[in-house]
Amino acid sequence: MSNIFKIAILPGDGIGPEVMKQAIKVLNKIRHFLNIEIVVKKYLVGGSAIDKYGDALPTKTLLGCEKSNAILFGSVGGPKWDYLPLNKRPEKNSLLKLRKHFNLFINLRPAYIYNNLHMLSPLKNNIINKGFNILCIRELTGGIYFGKPNGRKGNGINEYSFDTEIYYRFEIERIAHMAFNFALQRNKMICCFDKANVLNTSIMWREILKKISYQYSKVKLKFMYIDNAVMQLMKNPSQFDVILCANLFGDIISDQCAMITGSIGNLPSASLNNKFFGLYEPAGGSAPDIAGKNIANPIAQILSLSMMIEYSLNNKHITKKIEKAIEKVLNKGYRTKDLYTNQLNEKIVTTEDMGTLITESIIL
Repeated sequence: MSNIFKIAILPGDGIGPEVMKQAIKVLNKIRHFLNIEIVVKKYLVGGSAIDKYGDALPTKTLLGCEKSNAILFGSVGGPKWDYLPLNKRPEKNSLLKLRKHFNLFINLRPAYIYNNLHMLSPLKNNIINKGFNILCIRELTGGIYFGKPNGRKGNGINEYSFDTEIYYRFEIERIAHMAFNFALQRNKMICCFDKANVLNTSIMWREILKKISYQYSKVKLKFMYIDNAVMQLMKNPSQFDVILCANLFGDIISDQCAMITGSIGNLPSASLNNKFFGLYEPAGGSAPDIAGKNIANPIAQILSLSMMIEYSLNNKHITKKIEKAIEKVLNKGYRTKDLYTNQLNEKIVTTEDMGTLITESIIL
């Protein structure tokens, strides 16, 4: 790695620019402690880019990302652009393109719950009090979202639409090796959610994972049908360590993992390639209904920055400092509106205030 680390900042739409501003506050506090020069450049993406350039991922933005070492991404999209054809909308024409362009085939979505936020979870106390710490790993560039052929044909009552689920052996093997290595750093358990009783792709996933598992004797591998898995996640999430899924199942399960924590506004994600070039983004959406009101929760965006520091800069020390600062602020009762439960010690704060409180609580 050179002595300069370049970050492409893509604030996005809706609440994206507001929460990104808070992540940059944190970055400005810690940048001098990263032992590397940090260079930041902002680019338009999503709906805001469509409004200015007519394209959700303009050439200028893509080139800026190519010249960077990592991408810090804000959420994109909103009803304003729903009139566009599906392949022109902000989500598909920016985020999915970036994932494919940079071969970001592995998506990491950590899901855990803060001790003083148990009341936000929809789960019963006897379940949530056991705690859980899950790393959901989703294959991101294969499967039904990218498979060909797809489309619509026919007319009248005989009109039909179709999508193709397709996986190549190399796609499964590369994410399997990364998943086993992440499991080695945690509690050494992987559960793959699939539909091997119906889908040929799931059968192939099982065969390849079983074969690769022999290279990782310390990791326990198990499989679970997706329909049972969604129930088990609600019944006993503490049984899971690393969850591994194909693209479609991972898309759904990662959001369920987020929801059982009580607020998707707290959860970050990282999308990586085999060189650990990453796109880091909050798990939630652009929330256009609350944009500009200074009430959005910036924690997920700040934690996305924290994941960038851990995986792209390989600096877990600073990552832990940021995580401890967030926990400290929450322990003092500070809450954005989505986290407020009317408990005695809770105080509602703005997006801006939450970002400042977290930044000031980082002890370096």
